[in-house]
Amino acid sequence: MQTKIRSTLIATVLGVALATATASASPGRADDAPHAVTIDNFTFNPQRLTVTAGSTVTWTNKDDIPHAIASSNALFRSGAFDTDGNYSFTFTTPGTYQYFCYLHPHMTGTIVVEAAADGDAAR
Repeated sequence: MQTKIRSTLIATVLGVALATATASASPGRADDAPHAVTIDNFTFNPQRLTVTAGSTVTWTNKDDIPHAIASSNALFRSGAFDTDGNYSFTFTTPGTYQYFCYLHPHMTGTIVVEAAADGDAAR
C-alpha cells in the first residue's frame, strides 16, 4: 500500500513539475531563450540562425585569437573580442542579415529574423 501511495505521489510531483516548466516556457516569445553563436576553429556555429524580431543574438569567441563581427549591410559592427569575449546585438526588424568576421572575411554567417507572433511584440 505504501509503495502505491509513494508511486502516486512521485507521479503527481513529476506531473506538476512538468506542467510548471511547460507553462513558464512561452514558445515564440523573443526573450524566451538566449540565441548564441559560437566562434570556434574559424567558423560560426550555427552558421545560420533563425530568431524572432526582438531577440538578442550573442556571439562568443572560443578561438585563441581575436574575431570581430560586422553585418554586410552595416547595421551592426563589434570591436575585436578575444577568447571567451562576446558581442551581442538585438534584431528588431524582420529580414535576413548576412554577417562576417572583418578580421577574417572568409568567415560568414546569416541571421534570419522572423516577425513576432501577435501579442509577442519585441521588448
